[in-house]
Amino acid sequence: MAEQAGPTLITSVQRAMRLLEAVSAHENGAPAKQLARETGLPLATAYHLLRTLVHDGYVRKLDDGGFVLGDKLQTLRTTGRAQALLSRVRPTLGALRDELASAAYLTFYEEGEIRVAEIVDGPGTPRVDLWVGFEDAGHATALGKTVLRELDDEARKDYLSRHQLADLTPRTITSLPELLRRLDTAPMAPAVTDLEEYALGTVCVAVPVYSGDMLGSLGVSLPVNRLSRLQEVRERLLPTASRVTRSLSLTI
Repeated sequence: MAEQAGPTLITSVQRAMRLLEAVSAHENGAPAKQLARETGLPLATAYHLLRTLVHDGYVRKLDDGGFVLGDKLQTLRTTGRAQALLSRVRPTLGALRDELASAAYLTFYEEGEIRVAEIVDGPGTPRVDLWVGFEDAGHATALGKTVLRELDDEARKDYLSRHQLADLTPRTITSLPELLRRLDTAPMAPAVTDLEEYALGTVCVAVPVYSGDMLGSLGVSLPVNRLSRLQEVRERLLPTASRVTRSLSLTI
């Protein structure tokens, strides 16, 4: 029998990765000649690869001719850490989805915006049609209102000064005083509800979570015919939110 062929490897990619590893070993940078020697690459090849890596932001060339890692890699590290954190809580979100027969959502308040970090749904538990981005609908979603409720007065005022209270459905709260009153007197606190304020036919419940110092929210969406179950959903959400916060707060 013929030997099974191995995977097809791209030599230029391997060489570029070896160069990145060599660059990362020199905190104060290293010149191309040294990097070529350490990686066993011809000098011309090292120059071409370094030029490409500099162009794409993975490597930065110093004034003295040395090379250090670029900002793009820091972005990748940050993104990788976020992916690793989400991978920890995805099974918990999946279990919540299955337990409540509803799509589960996780958001975070980042750089002054409420952003969806993860949605876990399925064929029998479809997500809400996100016809308006959460960044523009914090006032109309349980997830967004949970974040707004937990923010301090200054941060909440800043957010609301930058976002209009758009009229998304006939039930959307578009009066700022009324929105603030409801946030401060939420009867299911710390849970907050969205009663067809984002999408007709859908109600949502959300509770706060944290990733270290970063505020977020965990919630589920339900068809309006399950409105009577909101208190039960709240009681299931709270311990799940505690587990998510513990998982997200672990150091990688």
